[in-house]
Amino acid sequence: MSHHHGMTSLKGIHAFCQYGHEGARGDRFGRMFRRPPLYVRPDHLRRLGAPGGPMDGGTSSDRTSSVAVGQVFFGQFIDHDITLDVTSSLEEVNDESETPNVRTPTLDLDSVYGSGPEASAYLYHASGEFAGVKLITGADGTAAQVGGAPQPADLAAEDLARTAHGIALIGDPRNDENRIISQMHLAMLRFHNRVVDTLHSGAQNGAALSGHDLYEAARRLTTWHYQWVVVEDFLTAMCGQAVVDDILGNGRRFFCTDTSVPFVPIEFATAAYRFGHSMIPLRIHIRRSDPTHHVFGPTLGRGFTPLSAEAAVVDWYELADTTADRNVQMAEKLDSKLSPDLLALPFIQPPSEASLATRNLLRGQAFLLPSGEQIAHAMERPDDEIDHVSTAAQNIANSADATIDLSSGTPLWFYLLVEAERIGRETEPGLFEEREGLGPVGARIVAETIIGLLELDSRSYLAQNRSWHPDEGVGVTTLGEMLTFEVMQPDPVPA
Repeated sequence: MSHHHGMTSLKGIHAFCQYGHEGARGDRFGRMFRRPPLYVRPDHLRRLGAPGGPMDGGTSSDRTSSVAVGQVFFGQFIDHDITLDVTSSLEEVNDESETPNVRTPTLDLDSVYGSGPEASAYLYHASGEFAGVKLITGADGTAAQVGGAPQPADLAAEDLARTAHGIALIGDPRNDENRIISQMHLAMLRFHNRVVDTLHSGAQNGAALSGHDLYEAARRLTTWHYQWVVVEDFLTAMCGQAVVDDILGNGRRFFCTDTSVPFVPIEFATAAYRFGHSMIPLRIHIRRSDPTHHVFGPTLGRGFTPLSAEAAVVDWYELADTTADRNVQMAEKLDSKLSPDLLALPFIQPPSEASLATRNLLRGQAFLLPSGEQIAHAMERPDDEIDHVSTAAQNIANSADATIDLSSGTPLWFYLLVEAERIGRETEPGLFEEREGLGPVGARIVAETIIGLLELDSRSYLAQNRSWHPDEGVGVTTLGEMLTFEVMQPDPVPA
């Protein structure tokens, strides 16, 4: 009997690529392009990314018309699901093939599930009907202390479960590094638990499940909904519907390998996927009628600590698009500017190394990234487009410091920001919207990488069943729906 897409697992990556490239180990980073590395004098890179320099966006705000700010933090959540580099240095050349990726390079929510209820038992209910099935939150009990006393029950119910020292009991500690990302992690725990309730009641497929079968079914359904939201909501917002449709319909052109092992390209990890830094507002509104807060201020910026005030509980209806009639806060426009708070990170010492822009630029050089122009030529972008972006990048660099020399080429990360600013997101074929999302090169790197990681993962919906739709699950299709999902408890459907 013949097999068709959507009916059986798809073998290998070759079904999706036009040509192959050298493979890489799944526990290491790899490359999408083999091109000569760019070298820019490091003092020039430091001046480019310095406070008050060409990339300083100042205190004014200019928001997108189409990207909710919750999507930017969702991008951080996705990053924590697929990459963790704990060995590379800004002060020496790094070999991506020798740089371990501590996370699995697949969108499998291992940052949420850890190694499962047996190996990561501390993440799961230990007794009762849902032992080893539901994930624990602060509502299930916590040892956290606030001001020398036990964390109040109402705050614990809105927080992650924690040890007495305030350490969050989660699969990836980075998801507690700021209040918004920790609240997003909590929302994902709740989403899984509510999917458990749906499957346990028999509402999803007419057959009630329990025990290990319930856990596996709930994890699979939760993960597939998450993957759908990544592709159909996040990628379309950041990269454009036209690019996503082209990759899904015609295959990937550049993120290809001669093996079936997924890996994260260094062009993605150290340049293209750092686009979100430009979209973080100086101040964020997280609760209706409450004041805004600085991203790194005392309310939102104090990571790795228990929730100590109701003002830090995120109302996702304010940060993500839903059917509710809310004035959703939008992200900053995607361009060559960053919030001044990101150019003087309070937790980085010494202060001379505290600019996130400078650190991104130096990291790209440390990994021997080619210039943006080299990558654009490899992607066969038109010469006039490349010249337009390249000239704009040099002009922006010289706008605050005429001594910054980018004549040898534009650092890839900076090139992609300027490309977004001057060309923008291809929302529909041939329709580009400046500063609403990534431009042609950046969008292609990001979308091909994420879609490729899904197609290379035999457990994902794009590898197992390309005909799957969330209507076959719990119906969640957007980030806002996932973060605000409330499970109804209908009567079980007769078998």
